[in-house]
Amino acid sequence: MSERISECFAAARAAGRKVLIPFITAGDPGPEWTVDVMHSLVSAGADLIELGVPFSDPMADGPVIQLASERAIEKNVNLESVLDMVESFRQRDATTPVVLMGYMNPVERYGRSRFPKRARNAGVDGLLLVDCPPEERGDLGVAMAESGLDGICLIAPTTTRERVRDIAGMASGFIYYVSLKGITGSGRLDAPELSEPVRQIREFSNLPVAVGFGIKNAEMAVNVAAHADAVVIGSALVEALAATASREDACTVAAGFVAPVRESLDNMT
Repeated sequence: MSERISECFAAARAAGRKVLIPFITAGDPGPEWTVDVMHSLVSAGADLIELGVPFSDPMADGPVIQLASERAIEKNVNLESVLDMVESFRQRDATTPVVLMGYMNPVERYGRSRFPKRARNAGVDGLLLVDCPPEERGDLGVAMAESGLDGICLIAPTTTRERVRDIAGMASGFIYYVSLKGITGSGRLDAPELSEPVRQIREFSNLPVAVGFGIKNAEMAVNVAAHADAVVIGSALVEALAATASREDACTVAAGFVAPVRESLDNMT
């Protein structure tokens, strides 16, 4: 297990606070801005960063993140350059966990045994592969475990109780609960309905539970955090960043988006 992830959640639990996880697409809106945006997110109150690896054929991402991936790919951002970004981020930040979110194809091309070691050396803490069920990781899973890279697992509203049990037994770091049916940024989030599925996850696992998909602002984050250990905000932040035209503007927008969410989470009663 990644020490950075476990220590992040342990510190939040001890302080009685919720973990805030912003998602951004690596390389968008500018590859040379990503590292500075990551630092701005942390300065504004992010506890853990989920960094999206651009991919041409996503299955879980809505149009906002799809377009962000397309823009990044057009600027020649690939898995190696994403790892370089994390490595650069680590030059100034040795404590904030970074989880890569993406798809299996780039990892396959990079090398199942080669990638986890390179990722861990770059400073990555966890890997969330949308299209790779945990029992199908095979030699990749072995290499991840040997490298100390957490395998973050998704659980959805349609996941059966038996499947929740199985996934919980294979997850590490934290469990990501998808709050609604559909792609990122879509649908209507009903926070009270999170109580039962999150309770069921806790029945089978002591890992922290993060909730994402459909969380767009501070009010929604607070409503979700009442049921979870962490909240993930992605599409709304990625959309806000897409309108920026400079490094300074992107950093300001990123910090301005996260800061009120952090404040609202810290003021939960």
